[in-house]
This record gives sequence, C-alpha cells and structure tokens, in this order.
Amino acid sequence: METIVPTARVRRPRPKVVTLSDSAAARVREIMDRAEKPYAGLRVGVKNGGCAGQEYVMEYAEAAGPLDEVVEDKGVVILVDPKAVLFLIGTEIDYETTRLASKFVFRNPNETDACGCGESVTIIPAAAAE
Repeated sequence: METIVPTARVRRPRPKVVTLSDSAAARVREIMDRAEKPYAGLRVGVKNGGCAGQEYVMEYAEAAGPLDEVVEDKGVVILVDPKAVLFLIGTEIDYETTRLASKFVFRNPNETDACGCGESVTIIPAAAAE
C-alpha cells in the first residue's frame, strides 16, 4: 500500500485591505512620532453614524486585537477592525492639504454615497470574488 504524503499548499499573497498614499503615510508617521506614548499602530474602522449612515474611524491602537487585519504599508502599521474589512477592501487613505483644511481622505471603491459635508458615507460590503 502506497503512503500518500500531503503537500504544503502555497497560497498566493492576499491584497492589502487598505493602502496609504505617500502623503498619508508621512502624516501618520509624524503623528505617531509625536504621540505621548508608543502605539502598536493606527486603528481604522467604520461606525454607524452621520446623515449618510456610516463614518470612518481612525485612532491610536495600543495593541492588535486577535481578529484585526494587520496591514503594513510604507512604514506604517494599520490595524483594520474585523467588522470593517468588507467595507474597506480596496480603500486608499490619502492626506490632503488645501487652503482651508488638512485632512485624511478615504478613496473607497465600495462607497456608494456621501453627505454634503463629507463627514459620513454609505458603503456596501465588497462582494465575494467569483
């Protein structure tokens, strides 16, 4: 009788849930360097709120949660809330400076609508690849 030996399955690399533009990465590094204590990374997520239904959330993360999606991009560690992964797939976070404001901007292909002030959005979860 022949013995069957299972072979290790090589997985293709998964795409990053979110990416940072060069200006966003530089600004996040600057903010983290000025923080009152060291943090594990930047936590990014989505919460219900605002006139369009959802709002993006960014905050310091003291530690990665057991189910967080950990993304490293341009020297920045981003911890994506597991409940937000399907809403953020393919998103680029940028940092823009205009004459009136400086802010982080989410370029999200899953976004279907936004309110007039730009503070809240409507996002549909990414569909499973067929």
